[in-house]
Amino acid sequence: MTPFHGSYAPEDVTFLLKPAAVALTDVAEKEALIQSGARHYSEMLSEERLPDARYLALYEAALARNAGRLKADIAALAEAITARPETATSCTIISLARAGTPIGVLLRRALAARGVDVAHYSVSIIRGRGIDRVALAHIAAARGTADAVFVDGWTGKGAITQELEASLADGSTGFAPFLAVVADPAGCASLAATSEDYLIPSGILGAIASGLVSRSVLSAELVGEGEFHACRHLTEHAHADRSRAFIAAVEAATPSQAKHPGWSPASAAASRKACAALVEGLMAEFAVTNVNRIKPGIAEATRAVLRRLPQGVFVRDLADPEVAHLLHLAQQSQVAVEQRELGNYRAVTLIAKAGGAE
Repeated sequence: MTPFHGSYAPEDVTFLLKPAAVALTDVAEKEALIQSGARHYSEMLSEERLPDARYLALYEAALARNAGRLKADIAALAEAITARPETATSCTIISLARAGTPIGVLLRRALAARGVDVAHYSVSIIRGRGIDRVALAHIAAARGTADAVFVDGWTGKGAITQELEASLADGSTGFAPFLAVVADPAGCASLAATSEDYLIPSGILGAIASGLVSRSVLSAELVGEGEFHACRHLTEHAHADRSRAFIAAVEAATPSQAKHPGWSPASAAASRKACAALVEGLMAEFAVTNVNRIKPGIAEATRAVLRRLPQGVFVRDLADPEVAHLLHLAQQSQVAVEQRELGNYRAVTLIAKAGGAE
């Protein structure tokens, strides 16, 4: 399998994904197939449209507002990683495609600047189907397993953390499920820079801030024995790509000195409890039986409006600039928005129930 770097510099990341011609599925059809159980979400992709001028302006405002904070958070993660004996001088970053990829690129650069022998691979992990074990075997052969750190952008309600732990639980891969994220409002990461749900700008742009790579796809038609999980390489959007520009903007920013909620194992435990209470409360209030219909956190709430059929959007503060882009999307899609207390989260999207589904 040929090394694949998306639109990033080759030294910044190697995607262990198989670019493929993935047929596109209408959003409404996809929602009905997912909720009825007829098909798994990972078997389908919908068209990824480019954002309009207003949305891009909101992204640029978020980047101007938060690039310095993200730079400081990346530095904090790099310091914490080099403080671990396992990763003090050598580190293999395994970012979880695709939200983890831009964070992995930034972290690779931060660690390299500290003199660490670092490599960065991006691999697929799919809720309900696990991590790409072919990709992990490739990494183990190239780098071993002792210095690996799995990287993602944020935690929503912990589904991917649970998937990572379950995938590696039998020990057969040799990898430990050590997960580092920037923001951990769900309180389930092994390491994080903050427990606060804040807007990580790459998280609201999709492929054009993630190397022109789609969400990963896993189906028997596309992925054969011994092959990496598939993806679309969206070269048709190259003219609008912000992937390298995002990295450059964060690296050029002055690190924020502002005080934000930190992260510790104790704060994570409190976040876990608060997250569970929020999700359980929403499920009871709206008679939701499938927890996957609830998407907490700014980025998850945004992606649900972009890629799914939302029933409603909840925000903690309608005047919060961190959710301005989400209000814009909701207005475009004619989705109701309600301000309410959300605890550790700034936003939650509730996905609509498709006909006949739970």
